[in-house]
Amino acid sequence: MAAADGARPATVRRTSAGRSAAALIAVMALCLAVGGLAAFATARGVRDWYPALAKPSWTPPDAVFAPVWTVLYVMMAVAAWQVWREAGHSGRGAALALFAIQLTLNCAWSFFFFGMRSIGGGLADIVLLLAAIIATVLAFRRVRPPAALLLLPYLAWVGYAAALNVAIWRMN
Repeated sequence: MAAADGARPATVRRTSAGRSAAALIAVMALCLAVGGLAAFATARGVRDWYPALAKPSWTPPDAVFAPVWTVLYVMMAVAAWQVWREAGHSGRGAALALFAIQLTLNCAWSFFFFGMRSIGGGLADIVLLLAAIIATVLAFRRVRPPAALLLLPYLAWVGYAAALNVAIWRMN
């Protein structure tokens, strides 16, 4: 819980530098591994299924997705790490649990949409993912406001991806 003046409450403490660096590396590895798993689920569908789908004119080129997702996964990792560092904050555990849920839903979308070639399954997942990201942003804001800000580009990109998913679902 934040103090009225925006400062951290006295009960919240930061973790040691060595432990903090190890945690950053671990959460970075986790987020990038999830991205790698999602890319694995996506690879075959991008080659032989996705190109044949009708897509709206505002669909970005395929080459945009990997760099954007890499940057977003790094930002997500830094945000989660910032929240993790707020040892003793009563909302930290719930915020990190929400982060894990949204990360799982993030990866699941690739398996639904590309792996199973289920546009509707992907759409159902991405709606849940958006709700989970919003909940995570709000939880992160209570623990560490700059961490919440780091998730906003991710929220915007997934919102765009959801609109794209809806359009593809309607067109196919």
